Formats: sequence, structure tokens, C-alpha cells
Amino acid sequence: MSTTASQTTPFVLEPLPYADNTLEPVITAQTIGYHYGKHHQTYVDKLNDLIPGTEYAGMGLEQIISIASDRDPDVAIFNNAAQVWNHNFYWKSMRRDGGGEPPVMLKQQIEASFGSVAECKKQLTKAAVSQFGSGWAWLVLEAEQLKVVKTANAGVPFTAGQIPLLTIDVWEHAYYLDYQNRRAAYVEAVLDKLVNWEFALENMG
Repeated sequence: MSTTASQTTPFVLEPLPYADNTLEPVITAQTIGYHYGKHHQTYVDKLNDLIPGTEYAGMGLEQIISIASDRDPDVAIFNNAAQVWNHNFYWKSMRRDGGGEPPVMLKQQIEASFGSVAECKKQLTKAAVSQFGSGWAWLVLEAEQLKVVKTANAGVPFTAGQIPLLTIDVWEHAYYLDYQNRRAAYVEAVLDKLVNWEFALENMG
């Protein structure tokens, strides 16, 4: 989570960790262009519009999210800050030629928590597909155990004391141009061909 902790207002759109077409054919350059260039940028812009003159001015993303998550009047600030953070994290959760076997240390932890890598992926798929409406599926670390959780809309696991390891975006704009309403096909393709297990291991500390 340290990648965005030091960033303060005005926030900027973090560079993608790869070119727009790097994840093709699983996720096309057209989808990345709209998702990153339009949706992610809009969250950054709206956050920068909301923060000036508030107590959140000068805070990093994670601090804003942690404080605003419990305050109903600040729901717009929370939603936009969390979506900036979530998207920064999502892009890093994928890489070209991803998937396959996790690094040994992560694989051991996955097997201890789920029984097998296949079962972990099965639970991630179920969480992603069963999330009603917009949201996110996450692999997290909690009390030294790996778990799969899902959050609605802009929800972020670290507000519940969980450490995010990787995520899958299941808002429709993440997949609809490429997969239409076939969310399961998108999720399975990400897990089989793009998921960045090395990033998950880094986040375990």
C-alpha cells in the first residue's frame, strides 16, 4: 500500500505500469484507454475539486480514505479517493504473461489458507462474479491468513484492517467493451493470463 501513501493534493493520475496495448488480447487498448484515460482520470479530477478548503487538504490518499470512510457527509470524498487508490492498485495487479504458478512463498501461503492455488482462484472468481452491481474482488491478508473478500462500489479492504494483496475490478467499464455481460469470462481470463502474483507477494511485506 506504500505506493500512494505519500501522494498529497493536488493528486495526479499515476502512470500505467505498461502501455495501453500490453494486456491484449485479454484486455484491449480500447478498454484501457477508456478505463484509465476517462474513468480513472475523472476520479482524480473530482477528488482534486473536493479536497481544497477541507481538513483533508495535504493528506495522502490512504489517510483520506481511512478518515472519510466513517463519515457520511464525506461520502463523495471517500468514493473518489478510494477509486483513485483502487485503480492504482488494480493496474499493478495485472501484467503481461501473468497467471501461472505463484512464487514459492506465496504459493505456500495460498495452499495453507485455501488448500490449493486452484481453490484460491475459484474463490476469487466466485467473489467477483457474485458481487451485485459494481465493486471489487480482493485477495487479502488478515491475521496471517489469506482470504478472499469483495467490496461494493469504492470499498477498500484496509478500512476493515485487511491488507490488500491484489484486486479484480468488476465495475462494468472494466470489461464491457471486450466481454459485454460476460463478467465470468473476463475474471477467468484475468486470473489465468494476467494476474500478477509477484505484486501480491510484495504486498505481503
